[in-house]
Amino acid sequence: MVDGSRRGPIAWIVVSALSIALAACAPTAAPPSPSRLPDASGSVPAGTETTIVENLAAPWSIAFHDGVALISERDSARIVEVSDDGDVREVAVVDGVEPGGEGGLLGIAVHERYLYAYSTGADENRVQRFPLTGSPGSLGLGAPETILDGLAAASNHNGGRIAFGPDGTLYVTVGDAGDRESAQDPGSLSGKILRITPDGKVPADNPIAGSPVYSLGHRNPQGLAWDEGGTLYASEFGQDTWDELNVIEPGGNYGWPVVEGIADRDEFIDPVQQWAPDVASPSGMAIAEGAVFIANLRGERLREVPLGDLSSSAEHFTDAYGRLRDVVVAPDGALWVLTNNTDGRGDPGDGDDRVIRVPLE
Repeated sequence: MVDGSRRGPIAWIVVSALSIALAACAPTAAPPSPSRLPDASGSVPAGTETTIVENLAAPWSIAFHDGVALISERDSARIVEVSDDGDVREVAVVDGVEPGGEGGLLGIAVHERYLYAYSTGADENRVQRFPLTGSPGSLGLGAPETILDGLAAASNHNGGRIAFGPDGTLYVTVGDAGDRESAQDPGSLSGKILRITPDGKVPADNPIAGSPVYSLGHRNPQGLAWDEGGTLYASEFGQDTWDELNVIEPGGNYGWPVVEGIADRDEFIDPVQQWAPDVASPSGMAIAEGAVFIANLRGERLREVPLGDLSSSAEHFTDAYGRLRDVVVAPDGALWVLTNNTDGRGDPGDGDDRVIRVPLE
């Protein structure tokens, strides 16, 4: 699967080439069958969702600033602002974006009047930040500053989610860009979750001194969210067998490509939950009301995983809105869910793509 990802004692990043080779040759434990748990009501009241905006083109990410939503469009490289009543206005077109396959203008985040954007250029992925100018209704972007570059780019597995953690640092998901072995190479930035300061420096307390690598062994992670205690969760596309929800530990090794899904291997961290790709393909995620909410592409559903029982889940809007790319918590506490039926893999209907507002109980 292209758009398609582990939990035991922590395995630190600094590993020898010999240990990697031995792990790659070892037999992989057969993971258990995925738990197709019965749908639970969860915290989404049925039938209360509303459409905020329609006719977006391959939208990818939502971030809020001064009460309005900013949305990235992958192929057009546009940033648009969307008000609560659905008014849409183009803020800017990001220069130098070269969309292709899964690449283009991907994740965005807002921090201290800067818009941060992860995008694909001619031969790399990079993270840039732009001063936000003006006010809602007249927002603009100042000149870009590249704070992280040289990330491998490909037609798939670009990662692309960025988010600021409660510690004020920026976390960046990077896919393996089709080079599977790079995910286990601590000297490569591919197949990793990275952690940098707002101006692109390496924090002094990162797991490896001088390296932005925060965790490794990822295939194509696309969701990041923190609970109230500061625990980081990430969603990940697997290959053909398992997609994953992981609890991220600093320096943790999540196994790809040696293992996929639950492997029960001491050197790797297993996911807390896994799903077959045809019911998942997890992308953006958010935490609200004591639960993790995950937008699923191929699975065409919003999955809810209670923080109090990470082995259970509820499913919402199954097959109702098609592919779901992102979910975020709006300033009023509701969820905004972004569909992704115009990305080249969906079946667009009238009004696609759209933002759905979902109140929570």
